Parts: sequence; C-alpha cells; structure tokens
Amino acid sequence: MTVMTSADSAPGDAAAAELSAALREAGLPVAATSGAGEHVRLDHLEASDARQLARLIRSGTKRTLKAARALREICEAYRIDLPELRVRQGRITLGVCRLDDAVRLARLLGASWPGADVPEAAAVRDLLVQAFPGGTGGGVLRVSVREDDPGVVELGAVDARTARRLIGALRF
Repeated sequence: MTVMTSADSAPGDAAAAELSAALREAGLPVAATSGAGEHVRLDHLEASDARQLARLIRSGTKRTLKAARALREICEAYRIDLPELRVRQGRITLGVCRLDDAVRLARLLGASWPGADVPEAAAVRDLLVQAFPGGTGGGVLRVSVREDDPGVVELGAVDARTARRLIGALRF
C-alpha cells in the first residue's frame, strides 16, 4: 500500500479535490482533476450545469461584483481612471493609477496638497496611504511605486466592505 503525502501530490490535487467537493455539494455532476503544475481541469459540463455554475458564482460574488461596479462608476464620474479595476480572488483590485488621478483621489478623501504641481510617485503614495484610512473610516490600501513607470502608482486590492466605505466617502 502506498500512502501519498502532501509533499508527493501535485500542487493542483488539493484544489481539484476541493472544487470537486463543492461542485458535488451544489448538485453539479462535474469532476475537477489536477492538471499540469498548479492547474485544475473541469470535465465537460452540460449546458444546463454550466448555467447553474455561472448562477452560483454570480450569487456568491454578488456583493463584491456590485461594489466593484459602483466603485468603477463613481471613479469614472470623478474622472479617476482605474483601467485595471477588477474582482480577483474575492477582492477588488484597483491596479495602476496615474499620479494626477491618485492625487485627485487622495484629495477627495480629505488630503491636502500644498502645491499645484503633481508630485513625484513616492510622495503621492504616501499621501494616498495616509488619506485612505481617515477618508474611509478605516481600512488600508496598499500603494506602491512602479519602478518601470514613474508616472503611475500601483493600488492594491480591497475587500468589498472597504470598497463600500470608499464609495461612501466619495459620494459625500
């Protein structure tokens, strides 16, 4: 008898087993199998099962998707361009932000900037990191400077609750 340990199994085995169990619990007769490396493969889905899976995903992520959509709309209204804003792994990733847009966002969150010129990326990062918790009533936003593009900062991901607080702060 051979006993496999977690060190012996492929990285995708545990993920495939978890997904298979969740699909069975949802009443979907679909198996997930470990693929090459960390990939997981789904067996062929009947069209009705695919529609049910899509409904389950949408209902399970409804609050996060709704918050992402509202955040995108309010940022567009303020002409804050966040082209990479998307839901990823249950969180809302904001992505790259031009410096002038990041300064505008910080100002909307209550920050003041003494000069008229757009400052360098490190100063914008610090300004936004400082303004975010106070402007939203809590929460943290990771902001980093991109070495390859000094004209933008990289905004991290927030959960749906923090996104809703950000939306509320921008509305008022």
